[in-house]
Order: sequence, then C-alpha cells, then structure tokens
Amino acid sequence: VAAQKCRKRKLNAILNLEEDVCNLQTQKESLKKEHSQCSKSINQIKQKLNNLYHDIFSRLRDDQGRPVNPRQYVIHCSSNGGVFIIPKHLAKSEQKQDNRKEQKQKY
Repeated sequence: VAAQKCRKRKLNAILNLEEDVCNLQTQKESLKKEHSQCSKSINQIKQKLNNLYHDIFSRLRDDQGRPVNPRQYVIHCSSNGGVFIIPKHLAKSEQKQDNRKEQKQKY
C-alpha cells in the first residue's frame, strides 16, 4: 500500500511538472511575441526620432544663414521643457556632470 501511494504521488508530481512545463512554454512563446513587438516599436520610434532630428537640422541656420552641421551640434532638451542646439563637446561635458550628480545622489 505504501509503495502504491508513493508511485501515485510520483505520477502526480510528474503530471504537475509536465503541466508546469507546458504552461511555461506557452508563456515563453507569448513573451517572445511581446519582445518582438516591443523591438519593432522601438525601431519605429528610433526611425521617427532620426527623421525628426534630420528634419530639424535641415531647417536650422546659423547667424550667417548657413545650415547648422549636425555632426558638430546636438539637440538638447532641458528639464524645464526648453530645447537648445549646443556644440557636441559641451553636450558631452554636460552629460559627464549629470552622471556625476546621479552617482552622488545614489550614495
């Protein structure tokens, strides 16, 4: 009788594990689809942002009326909603300062 109960518990455990595996495989497939959709959305947003960036720079002119070189300048959005065109070397130093501030706040 003890051996029968042991075999029955073993079979029940195996059936439960098989069911769990099946559920996890279904969940995995669902997550793969969601990941794929998210990746597509991210790529579309990146493309739109890139197009917007090029559109903005195609319309910008310096003080002499010459086009602004997107290789030398970047678009910077401030926390108060302001948008600025600044030289890349200044943007890099500003990012370093922001990173230092964030690190200090963490500690």
